[in-house]
Amino acid sequence: MKRRSFLFAFLFLVQWASLAAGQGFIVPHDHPRPFHLPRPWPRPVEPDITYHVQNLDVDVSIRDQVAQTRVTQTFVNKCSQTIQAVFVFPLPRDSAIESMTFLVDGQEIAGKILPADEAKRIYESYVRKFQDPALLQWLGHGMFQTSVFPIPPGATRQVVISYSQLLKRSDQSVDFLFPLATARYTSKPLEKLSVRVAIESKEDLKNIYSPSHVVQIQRDDARHAVARYEGKEIIPNDDFRLIYDSVAGEVGANLISYWPHGEDQGYFVLLASPQFAAANETTIKKTVLFVVDRSGSMSGEKIDQAREAAKFVINNMRADDLFNVIVYDDHVESYRPELQRFSDDARSTALGFVNGINAGGGTNIDTALQTALGQMHAGSDTPYIVFLTDGLPTVGETNEMKIVENSKLQNKSGARVICFGVGYDVNSRLLDRIARTHHGLSEYVRPNQNIEESVARLFRKITSPVLTDAKFEYRFQHMNVADGEPVNRVYPADSVDLFRGEQLVLVGRYRKSGPGKIVLRGKVGDQERQFEFDANFAAAGETPQNRFSEKLWAARRIGEIIDLLDLNGTNRELVEELTRLSQKHGILTPYTAYLADENQGPIPMSRGAQFDATSSNLQGLSQSGGQSGFGQRMAKNEFKLSRNLEEANEVQSKYSAGVDSEGELASGNRRSSGLRNEQGQSLYKRGNMVFASNAADVDIEKQKSEIVELKRFSDEYFQLAASNSATENDLLAAQQDDEELVVRLQGRIYRIK
Repeated sequence: MKRRSFLFAFLFLVQWASLAAGQGFIVPHDHPRPFHLPRPWPRPVEPDITYHVQNLDVDVSIRDQVAQTRVTQTFVNKCSQTIQAVFVFPLPRDSAIESMTFLVDGQEIAGKILPADEAKRIYESYVRKFQDPALLQWLGHGMFQTSVFPIPPGATRQVVISYSQLLKRSDQSVDFLFPLATARYTSKPLEKLSVRVAIESKEDLKNIYSPSHVVQIQRDDARHAVARYEGKEIIPNDDFRLIYDSVAGEVGANLISYWPHGEDQGYFVLLASPQFAAANETTIKKTVLFVVDRSGSMSGEKIDQAREAAKFVINNMRADDLFNVIVYDDHVESYRPELQRFSDDARSTALGFVNGINAGGGTNIDTALQTALGQMHAGSDTPYIVFLTDGLPTVGETNEMKIVENSKLQNKSGARVICFGVGYDVNSRLLDRIARTHHGLSEYVRPNQNIEESVARLFRKITSPVLTDAKFEYRFQHMNVADGEPVNRVYPADSVDLFRGEQLVLVGRYRKSGPGKIVLRGKVGDQERQFEFDANFAAAGETPQNRFSEKLWAARRIGEIIDLLDLNGTNRELVEELTRLSQKHGILTPYTAYLADENQGPIPMSRGAQFDATSSNLQGLSQSGGQSGFGQRMAKNEFKLSRNLEEANEVQSKYSAGVDSEGELASGNRRSSGLRNEQGQSLYKRGNMVFASNAADVDIEKQKSEIVELKRFSDEYFQLAASNSATENDLLAAQQDDEELVVRLQGRIYRIK
């Protein structure tokens, strides 16, 4: 059939939903028959009209809430025919566009802005014509539309759109969103995606946070910063979002909250950052004790890297810091019998001690840990112990529980213990016990990773403490003592330290909405300090743009549950909660079984069978060492430390294959869960039916009388879409061409064919 036209999805920056979302796309002109936007999941489908995205570059400059945006997209026409195309750009909802320019290969092309009512009719016609529900997300938006322009066969075209826009401010936060998620409707991954956001503020910048992506943040001074994200050969799963606040004071805190309809509690993310400091400013003194395993298994490259890691720590101490180096095999040896005040002379002699470290002998973890903790004394300046090992305890006390109990008795200073497990032969459960007992963390270094780089990365973080032993208190207006604690399930749960250049991301749940205060208490050096911040906890339905906080909290809670099951043994309530959270929020773990499975028919797995399968998989936690134990502890700790959706998604992607009958962490093939995530929604496939997470327990046969059947793209379908919220239309947009969708919308169950 003659190819006369071409469909291509462009992604451009605009605010979304209540923040006003939007994107640009090219539609075919006078195409003779309907076709669909190509989607790469679950299998690539070659569209009739092919195209290839090369680059998407987004450059944004924000100055006191005014964002000036330039988006450049490069694509190739794979057709043998010239394309006659119209460019359509959905305008932001409830935001002010000050100017807009549209260029094709440097030539400006005129267009016109259509009001929302006329745009709605056009969007609906596109949905019918292209038979793709992704376009439903633009209902209610205005539209910018250009005239027809040609694209020669085989040509590469660069399209640029520029505009300025006033961003919304909520309390002290400015919120910026770029709808990247729609890029997954292209037939191939984006070759290169880059986003750069430069921020200039009249007040000092404190928190700069992306809930969606791992961004690199560069701060040149207190009021200027640049956030960058770059990816290659990727299909984005989430829209790019950046939140920042600018306030005066030594510490900035920002509360982001969301209360879903129908739930009895809300979710929140609390960000806290100290003020920007120049490199020459003084910092709080610290105490660092580096403990290095020199047993026989460390011989070769590992001991070389461990020596370099110790040198890095020594070379990055500051004058008057306290430090020491302890090495151990069968016996324990210290650079000095007690902590030393850092100086140039101390540096030279300590480096000489490190150069003399050689590997050989057994592994006396118990005595080494007690020796290190015994050198710390009450009142030590911000005490940290960095404890490195590559093996199991083989000398002295070898019982996990007794080693941990002995360390508790020795830790009189409240030192935080950071454990590094090197290679697959470590007792990873023991290291997790030690880290949890001493309010630290455990990190694992794979055999092919560099020990020095891993230690250096963490040491850079703890090198400049600003506020130590920090704790948060939440005060609500009109809250009675009899009502109980208004905030619960907060992670991290213990006191924390704030470091210069670092940002704390804390998550939790709340039972009361409305205004309140957050009180932060901690130590600056040996001085007690207190900071207060105004906060508003959103009521149900007020802040749909913050729904990411729900999944982020769930990922942290799942990591905490796995940790409790690992360290304390099986608990039925925790197993049930783990399975429920995993299913509800679409978070794959190595252990959970689901109500929906693509190999089943329309009837869901029973609750009992689901519990039994998850419990069986959790037996893999009995593996304290080896590759299985190593992988499982990495997985749970990465869940516990997830800072945004990209990190949470990466964890579940890495560890979703499951645990086999021998307790080994499987690799390669994903367990047949039938689970996928689209636009932040969890979908479960059973046969040709896809169940939204809010309908995963629906039994098609038993609940026939409750189910409303609806034909896709019918008038009734569009009436439903028009009355839906943006979140509900995300569920409709996730339906594939060959699927039936079962979903709860506005309190009713729909089966959309």
